[in-house]
Amino acid sequence: MENLDLAIRKNRTAKTTVALSHNGQPVANREILVQQKSHKFLFGTNWGESTIALVNGELSGRERELAELRNENFLRLFNQVTLPFYWARFEPRRGQPQTQRILNVARWYKEQGCIVKGHPLCWHTLTADWLLEMSNQEILRAQLDRIQRDVSDFAGVIDQWDVVNEALIMPVFDRYDNGITRLCKELGRIELIRTMFDTTRAVNPKATLLLNDFDVSPAYDILVEGCLAAGIQIDVIGIQTHMHQGYWGAERTQSVLERFARFNLPIHFTENTIVSGHLMPPEIVDLNDYQVEDWPSTPEGEERQAQEVVLHYKSLFAHPSVQAVTWWDMSDGGWLNAPAGLVRKDQSCKPAYDELVKLVKGEWWLPPTRMTTNADGQFVFDGFLGQYEISLENQKVCFSVTEKGESSISVSL
Repeated sequence: MENLDLAIRKNRTAKTTVALSHNGQPVANREILVQQKSHKFLFGTNWGESTIALVNGELSGRERELAELRNENFLRLFNQVTLPFYWARFEPRRGQPQTQRILNVARWYKEQGCIVKGHPLCWHTLTADWLLEMSNQEILRAQLDRIQRDVSDFAGVIDQWDVVNEALIMPVFDRYDNGITRLCKELGRIELIRTMFDTTRAVNPKATLLLNDFDVSPAYDILVEGCLAAGIQIDVIGIQTHMHQGYWGAERTQSVLERFARFNLPIHFTENTIVSGHLMPPEIVDLNDYQVEDWPSTPEGEERQAQEVVLHYKSLFAHPSVQAVTWWDMSDGGWLNAPAGLVRKDQSCKPAYDELVKLVKGEWWLPPTRMTTNADGQFVFDGFLGQYEISLENQKVCFSVTEKGESSISVSL
């Protein structure tokens, strides 16, 4: 733990000299209050169906109360959210997308100060059934039209996208026929990725575009390397860690990090789960094959989950390549009915949630701190990268600390 804590201080904090002025003159020898407002690092989770329904005015009674509790728990900890764009659900009937419903909730999250990501634009699972009636050329046209429409409709609200999800399995997927697997078989992985990324970037050049996969074997390394060699501009490498069969452990996590860090690209751990009940049998290959109606969270499992969550987040937060961690999902029972949430179904908080709050808003957060400027209007503080606020009497001003190490900035009231 000590080495991780040292790495966190090295990679996530800065010693900043702030020169404070007012009307061009130093604010000298004055007591000020400095408060951290947000983290640069993205601590995220995925959407809640209840939040989508709540924002759209579809809930009442106990369901509304639970949704409101969920939102309170979300806002106390997270600053990023992933919203659903699964084609089969987003546009079950061709030409009738759920744009306004998802746009309403995306705007709500943005108003709370969150970064909003769309997931995914191209994926073989949960893709539109009506594609099966088309030729491959028609499927391609429909997929590109879908990207152009959705990325345009949400630009400025959602500027971060999982563009292609789980490309490694696409051309060999044989569980059921679907339009995207057909397309990937014809184009090949790299050409499909190129086409989707180029189309997305043309619509929103400011967007951050991710390639995302659950397969962290050398095959994913090879795919990323092949994409980069082909000139595809991938902004972020997305890595999933659904640990229903047990926590990876710090050693395996570090091994995966080092393999993908060699590409010198930001890494987002896009989907993370650690269960607080019994573990899924190790012989299960596809997590979707384990279907049980009752998979309870247990007191012993919750204590184990809390310890593993702390180590997992510290391992990722300590590594300089990682820029985001998304828990999947926030509440029990949502993802494959697993007890993988940080909160229970009744929205009461598990020990893992409490421990994360202690880290993110405690150990990794500068508390409100009173300081005094010197004769030149300067003060120095050590803090985590993010946004801060200076208060002087009834005046307030915000500033950002974005680079680790030592830096100097000027701030004017």
